[in-house]
Amino acid sequence: MTQTVLPAAFGFLASAHSGGGPIPTAAFATRGRHTRLSERLHGQTVDAVLVHPGAGPCAAHATDGDVLVLFAGEIYNRDEIHGTVGSPASASDAELVSGLFEKYGPHAFRLVNGRYAALLVTGTRVLAATDHAGSVPLYVRPEPGHVLAATEVKVLAEAGAAEGGAPVPGPRRLRGLPGVHRVPAGTVLDVRVDTGEVTAHRTWVPPVHRLLMEEDEAVNSVRAALEKAVIRRLPGAGRPLVVLSGGIDSSAVAALSVGAATAGVDTLSMGTDVSNEFPQARVVADHLRSEHREITVGSEDLLALLPHTVHAAESVDPEVIEYLLPLTALYRRIDGPPRRVLTGYGADIPLGGMHREDRLPNLDTAVAFDMDTFDGLNEMSPVLSAVSGHWSTHPYWDREVLELLTSLEAGLKRRYGRDKWVLRAAMADLLPAETVTRPKLGVHEGSGTTASFSLLVRRAGAAEDEVAAVKARVVQRLFDLTVVGGVHPDAVVVEEVIGKILAEGGR
Repeated sequence: MTQTVLPAAFGFLASAHSGGGPIPTAAFATRGRHTRLSERLHGQTVDAVLVHPGAGPCAAHATDGDVLVLFAGEIYNRDEIHGTVGSPASASDAELVSGLFEKYGPHAFRLVNGRYAALLVTGTRVLAATDHAGSVPLYVRPEPGHVLAATEVKVLAEAGAAEGGAPVPGPRRLRGLPGVHRVPAGTVLDVRVDTGEVTAHRTWVPPVHRLLMEEDEAVNSVRAALEKAVIRRLPGAGRPLVVLSGGIDSSAVAALSVGAATAGVDTLSMGTDVSNEFPQARVVADHLRSEHREITVGSEDLLALLPHTVHAAESVDPEVIEYLLPLTALYRRIDGPPRRVLTGYGADIPLGGMHREDRLPNLDTAVAFDMDTFDGLNEMSPVLSAVSGHWSTHPYWDREVLELLTSLEAGLKRRYGRDKWVLRAAMADLLPAETVTRPKLGVHEGSGTTASFSLLVRRAGAAEDEVAAVKARVVQRLFDLTVVGGVHPDAVVVEEVIGKILAEGGR
């Protein structure tokens, strides 16, 4: 197999300081090599650790005069940026960001369509930036004279309690980690290292306007935008792997990948002993003639991965953890060399796919609410796949695709009694009719995750009306243990955690 092209770096830990200050232990969950670097700029020193899949992370950092860029992830509109800054075709993503900053200052990140977290250090400032979706989480701990930043908050937990610092406007604080903040999606936090003062600049906000289009125009626009996003995410060499449930979202990504990938496409489905969607996925794989594989995980084995899921995603939202649990199991069972993995994740949010609502004002209200509240949940964190050395990417949350899908008026999303009508119509000629018309089913539902987690809590003695609250407390406790406390997920027994929570009652 030809080697798959992966990002130059999956993540980083950085310490920017005007004086001293030790760098914490680089306790990444992400699997990869660690490379340390130290750069002395005019106003401060930067010590960093890059975690990366390849022989060296040179393309993940760039220094130009008094500007240092650290970049984890990848840019999807490289051609457009090349034309804007006049950089050579060989320029790395970090060099492209440096070129944009020279021309546009902190507004440079408004021009980048990608899946990334970036740190730009210049003068006495540190700019911590996330992509439009915050799909690569980034955390900062600013103090006067010292700024720590990392793509995994557990790394900052190693630094101990913060000694002080100015208030940080906007970003949410992290449970059990005083002084640590998560950089919001589509935001640059501009930190003055000498004072610790922080200013937030938004680089992207979900569109609130809506587009009125004829059916054909809308269908063609969605098809073109999604196809472009898929092509941008295909490896320069090697075969992409598409996670396939047999629903319209993942099937569309698989179909477009098959049409564009020169080396062929592999597809993969996962189920449990409780439930699976293997027959539906097989229909699509057979139709597309992809190399297809099915993985069955026992429900007990799946639930044993709850600590690993919380540890990787660093989320305390129990619904998000349920969504991500099957993906955690799947990524851990992809054997062989590191893979580039495409998913159908995220289409439901801009298209209102989880809402069975025919009243268009209500459906649009639901879409607007979901787009306003997705931030900070870490649903798309690459650490979920990177713990096994793989890189995952999600075409529906390409910035251009997301803007288009969100801005389409609700009548194109719910039409003729079908949810996500415009996407189904856009893919009708590439997929079997039964796939195009198949009703929506969430990955956690199709794999039986919700049922298994709830059953585990009931078996431990929780009453029916306590199940949701107990599940939430279980996830919070797992976060406290594995993310804040540094306990390895293998050392955590979920049944024991549930038992202690039930024994504590309402405490």
